[in-house]
Amino acid sequence: MTVSLNYAARSDVGLTRENNQDSGYAGPQLLVVADGMGGAAAGDVASSVAVAHLASLDGDEHSADELLDLLRSAVADAHSDLLAYARDTPKNAGLGTTVIALLRTGATAAMVHIGDSRAYLVRAGTMHQVTHDHTFVQHLVDTGQLTEEEAENHPQRSVLLRVLGDSSAEIELDESVRELRDGDRWLLCSDGLSSYVSAETIADVLAETADPGQCADDLVQLALRAGGQDNITVIVADVTKDATDPGRLPDTTPQVVGAAAVDRKAPTRGGNSPAARAAALTAGSRASSPRQMIRDSSDDEEELDLDAPPRRRPIFTILAIVVVLLMLAGAGTLGYRWTQTQFYVAPDETDGVVAIYRGVPQELGPVSLSSIEERSDIVVAELPPFVQARVEAGIAASSLEAARDTVEGLAAEVSSPETTEPTDDASTAETDPATDPTPSDPSTSTSEATG
Repeated sequence: MTVSLNYAARSDVGLTRENNQDSGYAGPQLLVVADGMGGAAAGDVASSVAVAHLASLDGDEHSADELLDLLRSAVADAHSDLLAYARDTPKNAGLGTTVIALLRTGATAAMVHIGDSRAYLVRAGTMHQVTHDHTFVQHLVDTGQLTEEEAENHPQRSVLLRVLGDSSAEIELDESVRELRDGDRWLLCSDGLSSYVSAETIADVLAETADPGQCADDLVQLALRAGGQDNITVIVADVTKDATDPGRLPDTTPQVVGAAAVDRKAPTRGGNSPAARAAALTAGSRASSPRQMIRDSSDDEEELDLDAPPRRRPIFTILAIVVVLLMLAGAGTLGYRWTQTQFYVAPDETDGVVAIYRGVPQELGPVSLSSIEERSDIVVAELPPFVQARVEAGIAASSLEAARDTVEGLAAEVSSPETTEPTDDASTAETDPATDPTPSDPSTSTSEATG
């Protein structure tokens, strides 16, 4: 049986962000969502570069045996470009992006995944989460330190342990090969949707809204109604049998949204930006120069908001502003006392170990608003590189107990590093969630590189 994809891609900047660091791509053979991070222009560039490298795979005929190799190679090339960009522009050190990409040939699809963007599959009326988040909180759940319910509202639920970008660590992708079936519906999304809209609500919308475009629009609107605290990117794709009537064939025009599109704040498709030209390909064409795209995107001062705060760390800036306003209003003493109810985890600069700080990581003239509450014996340099970057940026905690939980999780990263590489045999094993003896856990069909 031959099948086609009927797809729709949408992206929205959200209600609190000043720029869109997500990128999405949907084409006849390829679906991609990338959620960038790093502040200023860096997150925009990171997600756009990932999409540009992967989009070059769309529109060509591939054999089923080479799908995973093609995805690995494109991701590795994007990673190399981002490392070079971070090296050449030190102000953008730490940039990165999540990536989830599905590449198909006929009814066979390969998927790679890194980060916390998600893929869901609706088959026979049941929605399955196909991917496994590479987050600090998910690690705590996996090791029995948190329940699923506790994880939903944990303050560190968006801290990533694996990402594509400015890290010298070897790329660890989760990989799988799957069969596409007539009637399947796929959802790829950034955490701007999955972190704010419940899985039950997402499943209801996917089941009730037949048109992929309307379904994607409805999901974006739900995330906005939930507060729209992050960029929101959604791709809905239906698997259909190829029709004999040309008039019933789905549109195969590639759709590119978010940071890779010309209007990064609009939930629309396409555009003429350098990233969009690299990503929105016609059949058989290729992105010729992602490196040039980086240079062009970073020079686009009007489109890129260079004053935007770093993604995932707005709390420190907000806290500092509140403190300053309180002090200027004559409530300096009260403001300082309030800061001392806050905690965060960061390196102790004197001996390079992980420490818990009381206060906020700001200074007001000669006055420091934080001090070390506890030191651990965890050496920052012994943590995985990307975890080091998270610690050095500071991990906020709602209480001293929460900070201690964070340190305990970091200790596990030192004592039990997970570095197992995926094998070709395991990564290409096909599992059908419709026939699997444990359909409630479709992630068993995904061969994951642990980490």
